[in-house]
Amino acid sequence: MKKLLDHINFPSDLKQLNQDELPQLAKELREFIINIVATKEGHLGASLGVVELTLALHYVFNTPDDLLVWDVGHQAYGHKILTGRKNVFHTNRQFGGISGFPKRDESDYDTFGVGHSSTSISAALGMAIASKLKGENKQHIAIIGDASIASGMAFEGLNHAGVTDANLLVILNDNAIGIDPSVGALKQYLTNVKKGKEKQDNIFEALNFDYSGPIDGHDLPTLISELERLKTVKGPKFLHVITTKGKGLRQAEADQVKYHAPGKFDATTGDVHVKSTTKQPPKFQDVFGHTIVELAKANKKIVGITPAMPTGSSLKFMMEQLPDRAFDVGIAEQHAVTLAAGMATQGLIPFCNIYSTFLQRAYDQVIHDVAIQKLPVIFCLDRAGLVGEDGATHHGVFDLAYLRCIPNLILFAPRNEIELRNIMYTAQLGLKKPIVIRYPRGRGHILDWKQPFSKIEIGKGEQLKEGNGLAVLSIGTVSDIITQALKKVSNSDAIAHYDMRFVKPLDEHLLHNVFEKFTSIVTIEDGTISGGFGSAILEFASAHNYKNTIQVLGIPDEFVEHGSKEQLQTHLKIDESSICNVLNSTLRFLNL
Repeated sequence: MKKLLDHINFPSDLKQLNQDELPQLAKELREFIINIVATKEGHLGASLGVVELTLALHYVFNTPDDLLVWDVGHQAYGHKILTGRKNVFHTNRQFGGISGFPKRDESDYDTFGVGHSSTSISAALGMAIASKLKGENKQHIAIIGDASIASGMAFEGLNHAGVTDANLLVILNDNAIGIDPSVGALKQYLTNVKKGKEKQDNIFEALNFDYSGPIDGHDLPTLISELERLKTVKGPKFLHVITTKGKGLRQAEADQVKYHAPGKFDATTGDVHVKSTTKQPPKFQDVFGHTIVELAKANKKIVGITPAMPTGSSLKFMMEQLPDRAFDVGIAEQHAVTLAAGMATQGLIPFCNIYSTFLQRAYDQVIHDVAIQKLPVIFCLDRAGLVGEDGATHHGVFDLAYLRCIPNLILFAPRNEIELRNIMYTAQLGLKKPIVIRYPRGRGHILDWKQPFSKIEIGKGEQLKEGNGLAVLSIGTVSDIITQALKKVSNSDAIAHYDMRFVKPLDEHLLHNVFEKFTSIVTIEDGTISGGFGSAILEFASAHNYKNTIQVLGIPDEFVEHGSKEQLQTHLKIDESSICNVLNSTLRFLNL
């Protein structure tokens, strides 16, 4: 018997169904998502939770002429499947395949590119104002979660929309969880609304929105009826929808944090595949998480801060053991940075843990609230460098460039787990300036990583390998790739390898020795070539009138798409084989 979904390729097909057929389609759509994500991996729970809402939106509205904006985009798998990408959905997040997030150049139905949170209301409002100015009669819908709507930018959008007559519908997909459980006073407010305790003073009505709800986000007839009604209401509207993240998969409903993006799992049972029991090196995030607990137990001035990523950053270990000194501030990177600055003025030692890509959202605060005042905030930037399948919105490749230009800032990249521990130990001893410690997603290579602490001299690089013909300068964990590449180079004895460790301040004493000894130098980084580590070396050479030949390897001046970290390194020619080729060709040019 053919399934309904077999005949659905676009919303126009969906509209041919009777309403009483939609629950069956919802069941099939969930099964389709589960079967593919089980083997290909991806963001599972959020998309399962909005299946009925997704069907209702495309059933009621005339997409893509009516404009849907999905906040973040973790929940948009059903949307992609219903809008012409069902047959390629198995390539989701794969190298050369479709993106894991809505993306404008992928489909007309993806009206706005997303990946970071809390942008949907502002974007949809901009579209609504544009439609009015152009005399177009369109619907504009922003679908945002309860974690994202607590962010400052979402409130900025609500604040503006409330004094317009824009044809804007904001749908709050309220499931009480983002990646981790939602936090803060707004979460408590929404909880009270759901329990019927906040009928008198509705915050959204106070912002001049026509509020309706809460309604059951899994009740298709109610959803469709309410969306049809809201199409006729003028001005800014707000629909509060209650959903269950992971709906339709028992384990995903029971453990919503794990099943946000569970990796590979059994599509029938829902059980996540057991990883190898062979002892592995730790994830860098866990080195951070365990080390901050160890340091904080010995130093009562240490506090930990993360914007909505306690699990992803592993600050959860400190939140479990020292709950009064570890803070999840929600999706609020700007607040996290300035909160840390305020704490630092009073003698606390804040470790502010933010993904590299998300620190971009708090750039002004890093400059204005921390660096200008020389406040010794310790920034721990997780997911620095290439992060893999989440693609252009999530790669942490710009931090070296956008931070290097800020005065009073120390910038360090550990090459391994022990270096990460030691720089965290060093930072809490009493630096007089802020420091940024950037480290990658994933695991290092050292099993016995929990060594006694050792103080690191600020601004001091290190020679890892001697040589007399060619110098390689690296920063961070790319040194591992270089070490492996050097084993395959025809004349590796001629190549010296230096881990500079600090991008700021540079070890100028070491660099003078390098530039005086070697006529040819290669710099390698997992950040953008424009303005990054290699640029710093070029600036040093220019400032001191060195004429050495310098090759800069790293991320080119383009946004890097999605794929495995290894595939992307190969594509960008910063993998082991490509580096080996560069070094071999340089040695041949030098007759070495």
